[in-house]
Amino acid sequence: MSRFAVKKVAVLGAGVMGAQIAAHLVNVKVPVILFDLPAKDGPKSGIAEKAIANLKKLKPSPLGVAGDADLIQPANYEQHLKLLKGCDLIIEAIAERMDWKTDLYQKIAPFVAKHAIVASNTSGLSITQLGAALPEALRPRFCGIHFFNPPRYMQLVELIATPATDAQVVDQLEAFATSTLGKGVVRAKDTPNFIANRIGIAGMLGTMQEVENFGLGYDVVDDLTGKKLGRASSGTFRTADVVGLDTMAHVIKTLQDNLSADSDPFYASYATPPVLQKLLDLGQLGQKSGAGFYKKVGRDILRFELDSEDYVPGGAKADEVYARMLKKPAAERLKLLRNAEGAPGKFLWAILRNSFHYAAVHLEGIAESARDVDQAMRWGFGMRQGPFELWQEAGWLEVAKMVQEDIDAGKALSRAPLPAWVFEGPVAEAGGVHTAAGSWSPAQRQFVARRDLPVYARQLFPERLLGEAGEGFETAGTTLSETDALRVWTLDEGEDRVLIASIKNKMHAISPAVMEGLMEALELAEAEYAGMVIWSGDAPFSVGADLQATMPAFVVGGADAVESIEQELQQLMLRLRYAQVPVVAGIHGMALGGGCELAVHCARRVAHMESYIGLVEVGVGLVPGAGGLTYIARRAAENAATSTGKDLLPFLTEGFTAAAMAKVGTSALESRQLGYLLDSDIIVAHKDEVLFVALNEARALASSGWRAPHKRLFPVAGRSGIATIRGSLVNMRDGGFISDHDQYIATLIAGVVCGGDVDAGTLVSEEYLMQLERKAFCGLIAHPKSQERILGMLSTGKPLRN
Repeated sequence: MSRFAVKKVAVLGAGVMGAQIAAHLVNVKVPVILFDLPAKDGPKSGIAEKAIANLKKLKPSPLGVAGDADLIQPANYEQHLKLLKGCDLIIEAIAERMDWKTDLYQKIAPFVAKHAIVASNTSGLSITQLGAALPEALRPRFCGIHFFNPPRYMQLVELIATPATDAQVVDQLEAFATSTLGKGVVRAKDTPNFIANRIGIAGMLGTMQEVENFGLGYDVVDDLTGKKLGRASSGTFRTADVVGLDTMAHVIKTLQDNLSADSDPFYASYATPPVLQKLLDLGQLGQKSGAGFYKKVGRDILRFELDSEDYVPGGAKADEVYARMLKKPAAERLKLLRNAEGAPGKFLWAILRNSFHYAAVHLEGIAESARDVDQAMRWGFGMRQGPFELWQEAGWLEVAKMVQEDIDAGKALSRAPLPAWVFEGPVAEAGGVHTAAGSWSPAQRQFVARRDLPVYARQLFPERLLGEAGEGFETAGTTLSETDALRVWTLDEGEDRVLIASIKNKMHAISPAVMEGLMEALELAEAEYAGMVIWSGDAPFSVGADLQATMPAFVVGGADAVESIEQELQQLMLRLRYAQVPVVAGIHGMALGGGCELAVHCARRVAHMESYIGLVEVGVGLVPGAGGLTYIARRAAENAATSTGKDLLPFLTEGFTAAAMAKVGTSALESRQLGYLLDSDIIVAHKDEVLFVALNEARALASSGWRAPHKRLFPVAGRSGIATIRGSLVNMRDGGFISDHDQYIATLIAGVVCGGDVDAGTLVSEEYLMQLERKAFCGLIAHPKSQERILGMLSTGKPLRN
């Protein structure tokens, strides 16, 4: 298959979705033009320009770095259609109106390059009908591409082909969406609302109906249907508020308008719930309008009450007994819920039963296989498991019998029986729809394997569904050593073998056992391997030093015991930096505190786009003590050396502020701005490609003749730099921006990064600065206010300001 090179993309429509799709394209370094209608007043491209400016204000930010909004080129349909000729991909994302979309297609058709792909971002309109509006020559290069909102953060992208779409076009677009955009791609059939919204919105409607049946409050339902159920923390009604009640109503209307009682046995459950209709009538559209099912008044969260058409105090939670039920193994859990006496338990069984029923009945019509349904619900609705996965885990035939009994008793949303394949044939014999051979396809009457596109070779350990084939990274490859804290292993054979070190501790915290294991792994790598990668599978990369392991040492041995641990940790960092083989950090998720220090001392970093990197020790009343402040000072000196100015302080400001304010990069791109990633480091869009790229980077460094950097002395800002920073800190304290203890900690940080009580320009070593770090760290761990912060974090998981 020829390579599909996307040099430039056009996004048509500068609304919420279009502008944010353009933003994500900029995040992954794809040049993009954002089109909209010509403005009636002011600059002709004013609508697109305003949308681009608004991107900088949105929270959560659609941009990895807010200033990158300026890289999006604004355009309008009146003046700039010729620009389409230079675009390899055109994504239409205007309002969900069939007539508006088809009119636009006719307008752009003469300007589409002969090789370009045209894709419509729609949440449920018929892709086949849309494609019919294009000239016949363009139809093979047209398909649907459904991003989920917000496009930067939501992993799911649904691709929908028409009967005329060239198969190679969909393959090319899947590869682009996967590796360049970092998405999880599901191919959906061209049916109303496709897969995720079809099942997800039907599930929300069914939940609302069961809420009425069991008389539960919205806050109680959200408590039950959030994390406790293995779903998005926002639950049901808060999710509706975030999505927008008008958006939800539009998706519901798509079901109502395009389906019927003859074509869908669940059609009766698609009626707009009375409470949703009332909120729409009142103009309460959810988060965007400030009120929906919930409204925030001051610090209080109120919930809507249909009877009074007003808001009443919220925050109610279900009895803890149901949370305990939901922690039980799947089979026991479902039986407990089905047989529960209380309304919350019966409600939970009802919504789970409905999800199994609906997914089974509609599988053949909306998806190629059960895999697409479960992955769509994972990636699009934040579920820990899709409906088929949970059903299979709980015992396929036993659950099926329970569901069918409820259908026969008239308790379900529809009287449609479960399909015959549920009870007999390959699925029943295998005990579920996901097997080593693949996932069940009712249309093909067989288990279908995953698509074998070349792009998926980059995912060495892709996200697997329950029952699927494929070894997890925890046992893959050849294990060279393993403890409870660390596994050292390799996937390679031959001369360019690379060692992999995977931390096993909770949250991948760095304990003394992890430190010892990494030291031994380095020695092995230097003796027998081309390089080493530190990668621990799922996020986080590491949340830092193991405080729970450090505190007992302090209680028993005091500050001296802690200093010994810190010195060992610092020695590990220097071993990493000066290792005789390249060491690459493979970062996904959080790299905080000691995790950040571990990463910055490696030769290179390969970071997933959604990596959050920073020195956060101030939050627990400490200073970075494993070389983080030394790194800031050294990098400032290195950057200053490239300048004509002699003052080090300007080059220290960003690093000092980041450490003193516990600032964390909100993306890998921002972490690069903070200095925790360098221009030579690699940022990848897909989390499952981090290991592949990190291994290749280690091999590339080794094959290019890697040598560790020379140890050098470097200048520091000295006591004059400390005095300048202290003056700013006093002003911040007097202004009420920081507490006395914050000021004290920040002063200690300034003392380290400036090199202590020495003249400006004094040359120092990393070991000298690390000694200053240890002194500051150990002094703080004995400080009562820092101990309050440490204990507060360990007990609540949240930083304490005192």
